[in-house]
Amino acid sequence: MADIDQRPLLDTSAERHERFLFALKLQEIEGNPLSADDIAMFEMFDREGFTDALCSAYIAESIKRLAAG
Repeated sequence: MADIDQRPLLDTSAERHERFLFALKLQEIEGNPLSADDIAMFEMFDREGFTDALCSAYIAESIKRLAAG
């Protein structure tokens, strides 16, 4: 079995899209809705086939840039 960080996220199945919409709704229910930028970022991950490791690294780098001002 491939290492989890080596599996691409690219999956255009209807089920994946439904899970994403469900997750968006859960974020709203919890009072933490995703912004348009957040949604665009996750769509980019999907479109570009980012691995889990690449997604984590991208988010970590974004946080560092925000913290640096």
